[in-house]
Amino acid sequence: MLRLVLYALAGLLVLAIVGYFTAAAPIADARYNTVQAEPPYGAAKRAEAVHDTLTVADLHNDLLLWPRDPLRRHDRGHTDVPRLREGGVGLQVFAAVTQVPLGRSYAGTDADALDQIPFLAAAQRWPVRTWTSRLERARYQAKKLRRAVARDEALMLLRTRADLDSLLAQRREAPSAMGTLLAVEGLHALEGDVANVDTLADDGYRMMSLTHLHDNALGGSSTGLDNGGLTDFGAAVVDRLAARDVTIDLAHASEALIDDVLARTDGPVVVSHTGVRATCDSPRNLSDRHIEAVAAREGVIGIGLWETALCGAGPAAAAAAMRHVADRVGVEHVALGTDFDGTVSVPFDATGLPLLTEALLDEGFSTREIEQMMGENVIRVLRRTLPSQKPRE
Repeated sequence: MLRLVLYALAGLLVLAIVGYFTAAAPIADARYNTVQAEPPYGAAKRAEAVHDTLTVADLHNDLLLWPRDPLRRHDRGHTDVPRLREGGVGLQVFAAVTQVPLGRSYAGTDADALDQIPFLAAAQRWPVRTWTSRLERARYQAKKLRRAVARDEALMLLRTRADLDSLLAQRREAPSAMGTLLAVEGLHALEGDVANVDTLADDGYRMMSLTHLHDNALGGSSTGLDNGGLTDFGAAVVDRLAARDVTIDLAHASEALIDDVLARTDGPVVVSHTGVRATCDSPRNLSDRHIEAVAAREGVIGIGLWETALCGAGPAAAAAAMRHVADRVGVEHVALGTDFDGTVSVPFDATGLPLLTEALLDEGFSTREIEQMMGENVIRVLRRTLPSQKPRE
């Protein structure tokens, strides 16, 4: 009898393990990456006509974290390459997430809280080294994108200005051509070693934010506990980023950290995904002072689509935030940073992006201004910040 009980318990354990490794990650994906309206979406004919002329550039997408083949169309989450193409995206920045503390909150996130990413990595059967190393999680996500690019002739990984020019030339002949660019969301992925900037750059990462949800060894997060400025280690990292022509992303940075980075660097920076405090008063969002500071450096501000950044649902709320930035500093500093697949609620999946174009038209923007905000401004900045030559292998 005892033997039968032990066999039964062993069987239940096996079933639990199999269930975890087959179902846990897709369940989390479906639960956390939601849309406020299901496809298909229908924009007005005028908006569709304008949208069809755009090369949409999105500064932030977390698809690489999730159990989805980027090249296969899925019925969960916000994006995959087929849906991005259908939505008119010609340039997509994919960010690597390497740490998400349990209990994260805009009111303050403790960096020492239990990290949820090892569980997600294990559930997807990522290599064991990624279960304990933030650096290896970033490296694995880069490999995931490189493998997708190798399987799709119309998909490119952008590393240099020449790559960007090649993409734009290809899109004139084939609108399905799509560029991708690798970003790191929070340089706790360096694991305390400045030399790992080179490791990540050599893996293809061309954009990096210093912090994410929590304070780290480089400085303060806008949703951290201390909200401090740049540390000595952070200063060394910023210098190394500049030396490697890595685009600096100030999304998630504390106010003090933004000030310190701008004082230490020259040239354009980006805020890849954010809201603005004028339309949604949140510590996660940019103040007018920092909107003006980023614009003074000829940078761009990527307005997100998630509900808590906009204090409202629907594309009209995003268009209102874009209008504020445009009125404050000029349309040339407005960009799109959806935060698709970033464990957020958004109005639509990637196929619904024409609805944002419709909202921008309703907000009073001209076709030319929409072309700039939805893509050309990002392309302009990347032409200045990407290296002229291929990074060392």
